[in-house]
This record gives sequence, structure tokens and C-alpha cells, in this order.
Amino acid sequence: MKGLKFILAGILFGVIMAKSEAISWYRIQEMFRFQSFHMYGIIGTAVVLGTLSVFLIKRFMIKDIEGNPITFIDKDKSWKKYIIGGSIFGLGWALTGACPGPMFVNIGYGYWSMIIVVLGALAGTYLYGVIKHKLPH
Repeated sequence: MKGLKFILAGILFGVIMAKSEAISWYRIQEMFRFQSFHMYGIIGTAVVLGTLSVFLIKRFMIKDIEGNPITFIDKDKSWKKYIIGGSIFGLGWALTGACPGPMFVNIGYGYWSMIIVVLGALAGTYLYGVIKHKLPH
């Protein structure tokens, strides 16, 4: 019963992703080919809402569900790792037609070939965990 809110949030996320066509391989390919504004509009809306949410959390010192203050830690200002990581992420997104959230929504939608993509993402995450200590951070 405690996890019900997370299940409901996941269902809501899946419905929003499906109805907005953000899980559509064709929409994602249109974005990477600069043929449509659709996905840029969705991503831009998410960035604006995220920025507004962080501003409101900081401004009103909102606490988490357990009453602990929500804090934000400044990140390293090095840009090279973000360029490399973002390029790898974008390449995977362009090749598979899905980023991590929509991968699971696509499986729920009945696109069973996405199981291969999820397995590849899990293998990549595991590999990162194995070699993480050897990478510059």
C-alpha cells in the first residue's frame, strides 16, 4: 500500500508520455532530423517547469514527504564530461528512439522489441558501475 503513490505516478507518467506522442519513434527521429518542433516543445516545457519547481522549492523552503529540507548541491563546473556524456546519451536516444523513461512506457504499450533496449541500458549501467573508479570524475 505504501508504494501505491509511486505506481499511480508511473501510470500517470506513462499516459502523459503516450498521449503527448513522446514515446513515438517517428517523433524522436523528426526531432533529431530537425523536421518538427513537437519534441522540442515537450522538452522545453519540461525544462521550464523544472526550473520553476526548483525556484519554488528554494523560495518557500519546501520539505520532502518525511519533513526533511530539500537541498541542492552545486555541481562541478567542468563541461567536458557533460559534452561526452550528453553525446553518448543522445546517440543512444537517436539509435533506439527512446530515452530511459519512454523505454518502459513503450514496453507497456506493447512494443516488445524495447526489451532489448532496456537490457542494453541495464548492461551499460552495470558496465559503468564496474569501470566507474577508472573514469575521470
